[in-house]
Formats: sequence, structure tokens, C-alpha cells
Amino acid sequence: MVAPVTTEEVHPAGTRIFHYGDPGDKLYIILEGKVRIFREVSGMGGMGEEALAVLGEGEVFGEMSLLDDSPRSAGAVVHENCRLLVITKEAFDDLLFLHKDLAYEVLWSCVRMLNARLRETNDKLTFLSSTGRF
Repeated sequence: MVAPVTTEEVHPAGTRIFHYGDPGDKLYIILEGKVRIFREVSGMGGMGEEALAVLGEGEVFGEMSLLDDSPRSAGAVVHENCRLLVITKEAFDDLLFLHKDLAYEVLWSCVRMLNARLRETNDKLTFLSSTGRF
């Protein structure tokens, strides 16, 4: 069901896939390589980058903007040469509308993934507040 509506992209290390604030018009599945998800932060030495996650084979990113129609909440850059499967927002919405069983599976998969990310964020915040770094 999904394969016919996807395209494949190949990117070398260092390629920006999207920036914070960009429109969320695609979802990405990593077939090979790694992608770093980051936010730019300002500090004493100017602007820097804080890695939020380094994702690898089989992992998905860019889904949040597709689900809530908001701009990108972080940037994504190729960490190691990668091959990505790409699904546009339009194709994603059509798939979910036409295939209710798939929509159900995608919904629960997203809930589990977002739940895991929220737990990880909570753990980081707890660590930062307990060490006085927050």
C-alpha cells in the first residue's frame, strides 16, 4: 500500500533535509545511514547546535508536522550518508483516508513513538533539574 506513493532520496553526510520552521510537507523513513535531529541554541559563544536525537535504519522522522500541520519543530541533517524513503503529506493523508486499517496502525505507532519521546524528554528534564543544569 505504501510503496507506490513513496520516492527514494540519497544524501551525503552534511546535507540539510529541513530547517526549524520549514513547512512540514514530507515524512521520512531511514533505509540506510543516520540522520541527526537538532535545534539551534544560543550561548556564550554565539549560535550552536543541540542534537536531540541521532536516528538510524528503520526509524521515522518528520511525522509531527504531517500530523498537526505545524512548521518543523527542529532541523534534520544527514549524519552519515543515507538513503531515505519519502512520503508527501498529500500521499500520507490519502493513504490514511482510503485505508482505515492502515490509519489505525499508523495512529498507534505514532502514539507509541511520541510516548517514548516524551518519556525520554521527561528523563532529560529530571536529570537537568537534579544536577542544577536547568
